[in-house]
Amino acid sequence: MNRMILGAVLALIMAGIGLFWWQGRAQVEEGAPPPEPAIVQPADDELPEADVTGMRGPALPEVTELSREQKRFFRYDRNRDLKITRAEMLSSRTAAFRKLDKDGNNLLTFEEWAVTTVDKFDGADSDGNRELSAEEFATTAPKRRAKPACRC
Repeated sequence: MNRMILGAVLALIMAGIGLFWWQGRAQVEEGAPPPEPAIVQPADDELPEADVTGMRGPALPEVTELSREQKRFFRYDRNRDLKITRAEMLSSRTAAFRKLDKDGNNLLTFEEWAVTTVDKFDGADSDGNRELSAEEFATTAPKRRAKPACRC
């Protein structure tokens, strides 16, 4: 019996709170300011005019020459926040990783790495004596990319 009385009292309290909230909402909406009047757009054939005499725009940005280390830093800093996150650091290596990952399971096994290394060694060993001379080893250095021509 006590539970029924308690339930009825709680239901009345909830109904009262809902009523006060509903009335308060209505008063807020009545006191709201009227909407802004619509801005009249000029006809399509009229061009807008402005008096710009004596006005001056912002200064042009200055070109700064970046050092080699700064260029290398910005290759990794994709979002230009002057911080390199782990994801930014690893993102530049995904293409190289995918070349090594022959079966495409996102796991690089020793065999996959070894095949690439052996192929690189065999390509550099021009005389086939299973040893690399200094000249042959120099051919294994990463290729320097040519600077792209200016598209000015």
